[in-house]
Amino acid sequence: MAGLRFLSASIEFSAAMLMLYFGRIETAFQINALLSIVGPTVLMLVTALGLCGLAGKVSPTGMAMVVAGVALIFLGIRRF
Repeated sequence: MAGLRFLSASIEFSAAMLMLYFGRIETAFQINALLSIVGPTVLMLVTALGLCGLAGKVSPTGMAMVVAGVALIFLGIRRF
């Protein structure tokens, strides 16, 4: 999980450096648009890894609550 977060941070930092390098708002906007794919993808992958790791250690009720919480996060993102 930490490795994926580190990879995500590296991509974000690289994008920020590219924005500074090009120094144009149009290019920065395009780079930022590409980053909109990275964030949700990393969120889903890290969440999936965490749930797989917790599967045998958490009670079924606890797991249902975690899954419901993740579902509410995605529902909130889609609605607002």
